[in-house]
Formats: sequence, C-alpha cells, structure tokens
Amino acid sequence: MNHYSFQKSVAVFDKADILVVGGGPAGVAAAIAAARRGKKVTLLEQSGQLGGMGTLGNVSVFMGVGNVTGIYREIVSEVLPQQAVPDDHKGSIWPQYSPFRLRHYLNEKLEKEGVQVLFHVSCAGTVTEQGQIKAVIANSREGLLAFEANVFIDCTGDGRVAIEAGADYTSGREADGMTQPMTLMFMMQNTGQPVARQLPEGCYHYESVPELPQGRLLHWEQSEPGNLLVNMTRVRGNGAKVKDVSYAEKESLRQAFSVADFLQRNGFENYTLSHIPGQVGVRETNQIVGHYTLTEDDILASRRFDDVVAQTNYEIDIHSPDGKAGTDEREVKGYDIPYRCLLPQGVQGLLVAGRSISATHVAMSSMRVQATCYALGQAAGVAASIAADQGIALEQVSMDELHEALSQQNVVFLKNAAKRFDH
Repeated sequence: MNHYSFQKSVAVFDKADILVVGGGPAGVAAAIAAARRGKKVTLLEQSGQLGGMGTLGNVSVFMGVGNVTGIYREIVSEVLPQQAVPDDHKGSIWPQYSPFRLRHYLNEKLEKEGVQVLFHVSCAGTVTEQGQIKAVIANSREGLLAFEANVFIDCTGDGRVAIEAGADYTSGREADGMTQPMTLMFMMQNTGQPVARQLPEGCYHYESVPELPQGRLLHWEQSEPGNLLVNMTRVRGNGAKVKDVSYAEKESLRQAFSVADFLQRNGFENYTLSHIPGQVGVRETNQIVGHYTLTEDDILASRRFDDVVAQTNYEIDIHSPDGKAGTDEREVKGYDIPYRCLLPQGVQGLLVAGRSISATHVAMSSMRVQATCYALGQAAGVAASIAADQGIALEQVSMDELHEALSQQNVVFLKNAAKRFDH
C-alpha cells in the first residue's frame, strides 16, 4: 500500500475544559456529568443527532442491566414518564421508546446543561506531545478544525481518538478477530387493514423462520401498541472497516425489506414498513488496551472492584460473528466494571467510555448495551472534571472522590452485586 505524508496548519476552533468526541449514550452522559461539575464542555458528533445507535440505528429499546441509576435513570424517567423505575435502583427494566422523541429530548437536555454540541464533526486525528493529547483534529463542513481541551473523552464507539493518539487496541474474538455482525433494526406500523406487499428487486423471499438471517423472530411492541420494532437482520463484518460497513448498509436494507415481507405473510398482514433508520447498527469494532481488561471470568465470577464505575447483569450476548443464525446467550448474575478499563495504556489526558473500553470479545458482548454506556460515560465525565480541577493525571483520580462525586449525581452502586440484582 502506498502512503502519503500529509501536513497542514489547522486553526484552533474551540478550547474547552472537557472535549467529548461522540454523542452516543456514553458521550451524552459524559458531557452532562462534566457540565454539572461546572466545566466548559464541547461535544463533537459525526452525524446530525445525539443518541448513537439508540437513535441513528433505531435500537430503540433499553436492555435490562439490573442497576437503573444516575443519568440513565433520569433519562428514562423524563423520556418515558409512564415507565416505572425501581425505587431502590435494583431491578431490570426493558423499555421501548421513540427514537425520534429521544433525539429531540437529548438536543434540548444538552442545551439546558450548557454543553456545546457540534454536529457533522468527526475525529480525523490527534496532536500529542510525549504521549499527552493536546488537541483533536476534526473534519467538518468547514474543513479541518482543531479542538483543544484539558481532558479528552473518546466516546466514538470505535476508540477512534485513542487509536489516533497511539493507543493499542484489539478487534473481535481472540481466535480470528471476527466481530459480532451488524443489524438494521426497523419499524412496522399497524394500519388496521391488510396492506399490499411490495418486495423490491434484489431482495429475498424467506419461507420459514430458519431461513431468516438470525433464524428467529425478535421484535417488540410495548410502549405504543401497533408500533412494531424489529431486530431480525444480520450482516457479517466489522463496522469499523470501510468495505465491511459499506456492504452491510446495502445488504441489511435488502434483508429489512425481505424480513418485513415475511412478517406480512406470517401474522402481521396489517403492518406496513414505516421506518428504516439511516444507518446500520454496529455491535462491536475495536477495544482499547487499558490498564485493566474486563474478561469473561470477571463476568461469570460476578467480580467486584474497588474502582467500580458501572454495574450490570446483562447477559453474555454474542451474535454469531460468522453471520449465520444463532446467538450465544448466557445468564450473568451481576458484576462491576472498573475505572481502569477506561484508561488506555500509553496515552495521557484521555478516557475511553462506551463499548470500546478495555474488554475481551466475550466480556464486551455483555457490557455493550446502552444503559451501561450511559453509566460509563457519566463516570468518565466526573473523573475528567476531577482531574481537570486538580491538574492531575487521570490515573491519579481518587476513587473515594470519584465515588462521592458520582453519588452527588445520584449514582448508586449495589453492594454484593451478584446477590442483589433482580432479573
């Protein structure tokens, strides 16, 4: 492969206390948490909306994590006031929500919190000095722009900032690097009368459930009767690879039309295809190599950590990386995720929150869901603000101080997590 050396003088567009890159659940929570501690926060989002896969990819159901707490609890209470949240934070809820309402809600909420959100701005690289991040170079509608900050938080989902800054990372399962497949979730609406089926050219005619991409039926119709959320497509590939995700965008759309046609012939005759999101949902790409790596054994042993920043009992949930039907699902009793998983080795001034924290392929399949990403982001935002206040390295943040600051933001950690989680 040929290489070019590219140099350009880039003007500084903004200087913040905390720069958050990525506006998914982790980025949203990180920005809110830091802003509530009096920090000037700028959030960069590559698309035109906040919420990550929860809005962009129509993954519009929150998986149960066993500890409904902090900013995630607040969001559920405000977006879904009819959804009862557990009084003592203990217990799992699985609410379906409107991705359109959540998108608007997050816009309004971050504006009220004083966070500067810049859309259509994505990480193109970093400027580092002796392993310390000084600036993120971002691509925008105005060209390349530089963003300075005291502390940076990578919530891109792909570890993009950390990798550009020189952090080591892994992708997929240890044996062959294959990642969980991608899925395009879509909606169907009950019209009250039979609809005319239209299967576009190039799509598939599925006759039976085993022929479907996941080999199963998986859909929800909870918060709004007549509004069916469908999770039944599956495309092999790594969503951080240009060719893989480009193929997945086309193939998942073929499958979406084809699955909808199957459902219309099998019990959903009155349902029309009402919403297909603008991009395919990505489960897994890159994991940074952190100061600690969360493992399958940690999860199955319900391990506790003194530097806990998030808790979950969401199952091990591995959609087959080879793209075939089948899912590895194993019950989990409840475990802690340590702060050290958010600290990339070899890079200073940067935290990583969301699904690209330091974790093995199996462990990541459990910690990747939205509620956990909100929790990880909130912890990152608070830790970053403590480090900025005290002028210390992120690994020097006191866990007692971090836990006290999180408690002030209504985060509750369950004691003896494995015994006290309710399923």
